Amino acid sequence: MEVRTCSPWRDLPNELGPFQTAHKRLLRWAVDGTWEKLFAAVLAAADTDDDIGWTASVDSTVCRPHQHAAGARKG
Repeated sequence: MEVRTCSPWRDLPNELGPFQTAHKRLLRWAVDGTWEKLFAAVLAAADTDDDIGWTASVDSTVCRPHQHAAGARKG
């Protein structure tokens, strides 16, 4: 699963610490299965409480980079 918001890492609230640390943690948790375990636990708890309302959503939003991002045409 890939999730994109087009929000720069630098815009994270200061309470979360350095954005580099948050990014590294997100990647590490994606690789080591933390997100899947968390999702499974939340899903199991909701299932136990019969509190699941399934909704499917598809979004085809495309995030364009800023015009001064690397690779933009000069001039």
